[in-house]
Amino acid sequence: MPEKITAEKFINNLVDTIADSVPKKKSVSFFEEENKYVTSRFNRLFGRQKPIHHLLGGGKSADVLLWRNKKISAGVLIGATAIWVLFEWLNYNFLSLVCYAVVLGMLAQFVWTNASGLINRAPSQVPRLVLPKDIFVSIGRSIGAEVNRDLQFLQDVSCGGNLKKFLVVVTSLLVAAIIGSWCNFLTVIYIGFVAAHTLPVLYERYDNEVDDFVHVALDQLQHNYRQLDAGFLSKIPKGKFKEKKYE
Repeated sequence: MPEKITAEKFINNLVDTIADSVPKKKSVSFFEEENKYVTSRFNRLFGRQKPIHHLLGGGKSADVLLWRNKKISAGVLIGATAIWVLFEWLNYNFLSLVCYAVVLGMLAQFVWTNASGLINRAPSQVPRLVLPKDIFVSIGRSIGAEVNRDLQFLQDVSCGGNLKKFLVVVTSLLVAAIIGSWCNFLTVIYIGFVAAHTLPVLYERYDNEVDDFVHVALDQLQHNYRQLDAGFLSKIPKGKFKEKKYE
């Protein structure tokens, strides 16, 4: 009889231990879950509702930026770093680098043609590099359209009468000018290239933490702007501007 009681106590203790080890789900009402879902969507960076891969275009360029293929992404980043090192650390000139590359290409074709003639007694056809004309036309059109769009945006901001947007754009340009005084144009492009290959993949991995931090920072900035607007900006007389429409 004592052995039976001991066995029952042992089984009961084992069941209680297993039950305690299972995590208990907290009971949350439907409205609390819906409110939490809406809040998480509202706190997304820039109000996005689509994955970061879709926002980057969803093609091969997005795969490279998000390191879907680590070998290709690493190769692109290493190539950009090599170009930056050649021009910045080794002080190569662009014209000199182009001339060296052309000389190496001509030497390779010369050796290929003469070596194949000596070995096979008949010179082999060296592949020719020909760039299509349409690629230059498409590049020129893309650059022209982007420049015209940026000029239209700057003119709309200048003549639109929106003081907040005007101050934001002017401050951004002044910050860019200060950064440009610290380093040259190539270094700025390289920094932007590295940021484009690191920030999206980090944001995709830690998007919740980044969204919460940016949401808190934006709330603080809005609070500071309200104080500035109430104390100074609201007292500035506003002119009447008519926004010009561009077709």
